[in-house]
Amino acid sequence: MHRSPDARLADLADVLLSVARSIHAPLVGDIEQLTATETTVMRYIDRNPGTTASAAAAGTRLQRSNLSTAVRRLEQRGLVERSHDDHDARSVHLHPTALAAANLLRLRAAWAAVIGDALGEGADVEAAIALLERLESGLGPPAGG
Repeated sequence: MHRSPDARLADLADVLLSVARSIHAPLVGDIEQLTATETTVMRYIDRNPGTTASAAAAGTRLQRSNLSTAVRRLEQRGLVERSHDDHDARSVHLHPTALAAANLLRLRAAWAAVIGDALGEGADVEAAIALLERLESGLGPPAGG
């Protein structure tokens, strides 16, 4: 049965959602569990250490109040720390902590194990990464986390 290009793109979105849930499900134990919003914020801070709250809100397309709540929770859990700008005491910079880096290493190892087991040998992982990075780039920053 031939499906339209739009139907196939919708199928892709459906598979992506299913895969994301399946990858997340087995992650328990010593990996710090984050909400979707916390994950979005943590990912942004990890990729942009020293960012400001304003830049993080714009980069994640979160409302400032939602970003502030997520940053506060991440800070309470020891995953994010704030530092003040030497030139402007009102300006605060956000940094991932050593605990966040260790958590990310455990998370990436768990992801690799789950995906490796699911794909087996011979999968064209580089092509999949290229396609998904192109999709991510085309979509822009996450809408609302």
